Amino acid sequence: MIDTAMLMAAGLGKRMRPLTATRPKPLVKVAGKPLIDHALDRLEAGGIRRAVINVHYLADTVEAHLRTRKSAMTHVISDERSKLLETGGGLVKAMPLLGHAPFFCVNSDNFWIDGPQDTLAMMRGLWDPERMDALLLLVPLARAHCHKGPGDFHMDARGRISRRKPSHIAPFVFTGIQIMSPALVTDPPADVFSTNIFWNRAIEAGRLYGVSHQGMWFDVGTPQAIPVVEAMLAHG
Repeated sequence: MIDTAMLMAAGLGKRMRPLTATRPKPLVKVAGKPLIDHALDRLEAGGIRRAVINVHYLADTVEAHLRTRKSAMTHVISDERSKLLETGGGLVKAMPLLGHAPFFCVNSDNFWIDGPQDTLAMMRGLWDPERMDALLLLVPLARAHCHKGPGDFHMDARGRISRRKPSHIAPFVFTGIQIMSPALVTDPPADVFSTNIFWNRAIEAGRLYGVSHQGMWFDVGTPQAIPVVEAMLAHG
C-alpha cells in the first residue's frame, strides 16, 4: 500500500500571471475550489494518508490555507522559502520526510478525473519495484485538454517509455502524477535541478515505465485554460 505522496506546490506560477501576482498558483480557483484542494481531495480519496507539500512562493499563504482543511490526511511541509529548488531539488530536500518506501509525486496544479477505476489504485496495481524506478501516468496527446505542447513520451507494448525526439511529436503527455522509488532520488547533480535528471537515469537503465490515463486530464497552466476547463466540467 503506497499511502504517502509528495505534492509539488513551490513554483512561481509565471504562466498563470496575472492571477499569481498576489496568490500562489496552488490557490488559484477552478470550479470554485483552489487547485491544491482538487489535488489533495483526489489524493485522500485514493488512499493517501500523508502528504508532504513543498512551499516557496507566498509560502505563508499556502500554509495558512492548509490549516483550514478538515482532513484525516496528515500534511507535512517541506520548506523551500530560502531557495527554490525546482522539482528534482525539491524531491531531494523532502526525502527525509518521505521515508524509504515508494511514494506518489503529484503536481499541485493537476486536474484529473478518474476513468473506470480509481487512478491511484490502478497505478498501485501496476507498480513493480523489481522492474521500475518510476511509473508515470500519461495521457494521449489527443485527450490532453488545454495542453499545447507536442507531447513528451513514447510508450512500448510493455509500458516502457522513451522521450520525444527533437522537432517530433510524441503520442503521450506526462500528467504530473507518478510513483517513484526512493532509490531513484539519489546522487543529485546540484541543489537546483529538474526531475528530468532522474528520469534520464531511469530511461538509460530501462526502468522508466508509463501507464495511459483512462479518465480526463486538464492542463490548467494559464488563466485562459480556467474557463475552458470549467465549461467542460459544467457540460459533463
